Amino acid sequence: MKITVIIPTYRPQDYLWQCLDSFAAQTLDKRLWEVIVVLNGEAGEWLEQLKAYQQTHQQMNLHILYTPTAGVSHARNIGLDHAQGEYIGFVDDDDYVSPNYLAELMPLATSDTIAASYTIAFDDTHDHIPYYIESAYHRYAPLSPMPYHAARTYFSGPCMKLIHQDIIGDRRFDPRFASGEDSLFMFAISNKMHRIAFTDRQAVYYRRIRPASASHAPSWSRRTANSLRLIRAYTHIYIKGKGYAWSFFLTRILGAIHTIISKP
Repeated sequence: MKITVIIPTYRPQDYLWQCLDSFAAQTLDKRLWEVIVVLNGEAGEWLEQLKAYQQTHQQMNLHILYTPTAGVSHARNIGLDHAQGEYIGFVDDDDYVSPNYLAELMPLATSDTIAASYTIAFDDTHDHIPYYIESAYHRYAPLSPMPYHAARTYFSGPCMKLIHQDIIGDRRFDPRFASGEDSLFMFAISNKMHRIAFTDRQAVYYRRIRPASASHAPSWSRRTANSLRLIRAYTHIYIKGKGYAWSFFLTRILGAIHTIISKP
């Protein structure tokens, strides 16, 4: 097994089937990869729907896991604990990928090099919208492969990538954080990275951007408390660990500070 794709899902909507269908359409030999869907929170009718999808797509090597504990970090950690692949890919349940996504990523990934794809963001009307990661791709891809810390914009989260199990090791997502846990995880594993290599623009991770509700936006005090805890976590990892790049650490701290002072 070369690749494990981990998809956490909570109260999934129809977009989950679009996500799974995009993996059913992958051109890479299906014997080389698996998909782990981790349903978290309420089981409801979703668990039965997932099992039904599994039965009608047996060629996919699809595994369904369930945990009553809600939370994307917890779900991803369960996926990591069950992964059989040499490489790990993370996908959000409302996103999807191009048919050649895995086939183009796999040759670029190594035990110290993360492979990353092109990305296109869209809204619920499926209109192409501006996205800072897409802009970063255009800056970085011509220099590929390159030192990972020189492409730090691409490390705000784990999606759009293939990551070797040796890089991840026993590190896991920290479920204590309401936000910022993706960036914290990427920093925690960064001392095992050396390079990042980019696919061409034909391999695409399609990112769905949904407008955040103002009524659900965290208050300034909650954002500040979360950011201060992130700063402590980054600092603890940097001081206790070995091989972390100072420049990458500094950008993570500045990012947490920016969250404090910026408008929600």
